[in-house]
Amino acid sequence: MTANEDQEMELEALQSIYGDDECFKEISPVSFQFRIGDLEDVKSFILDITWPESYPDTAPNISLDAFFNNRISAETKHTILLKLQEQAEANMGTAMTYTLFEWAKENQEALMENHRPVVSAVTLTSNCNLISAPSAMKKKEKREQLTKAQKRRIISRTDHKGELPRGWNWVDVIKQLSKTGGSDDQA
Repeated sequence: MTANEDQEMELEALQSIYGDDECFKEISPVSFQFRIGDLEDVKSFILDITWPESYPDTAPNISLDAFFNNRISAETKHTILLKLQEQAEANMGTAMTYTLFEWAKENQEALMENHRPVVSAVTLTSNCNLISAPSAMKKKEKREQLTKAQKRRIISRTDHKGELPRGWNWVDVIKQLSKTGGSDDQA
């Protein structure tokens, strides 16, 4: 049998075995996904297998690049891929997609024993944060727009750093006393 005939036979076998299984998804006639574990399980993952042209004489391409797997650390993914590659090497020359899926299902706990969920940038907020959010989103008050003349006056009063000089708001003591009168005027 040629590689294409072997692939066709294996495709028919996979369709008959996993036809109604929600964990199995046929992406194309040579590409498949299988979810290992339940959706709610923290240790579940999706296994992608793609057949090259010379499959089953060569190993299939195995990956864990599905978005579902983003919560799995790179080290854990690497470990899973190494162990699946070992299984593929052991089954070289035979139809192995079903074998790889079932081996991963049976050994899920061992494959994910060092799993530590990766914290993603997207986090859910609690209800108390949702209540206080509108008050935090108040619009900033607009500052009054200054005319060019007003800006010039401000610049002429300030030094090169934009600060007013020391004593700019001091009251001239002599002018103030002449307006209010001195202590002699009261006697």
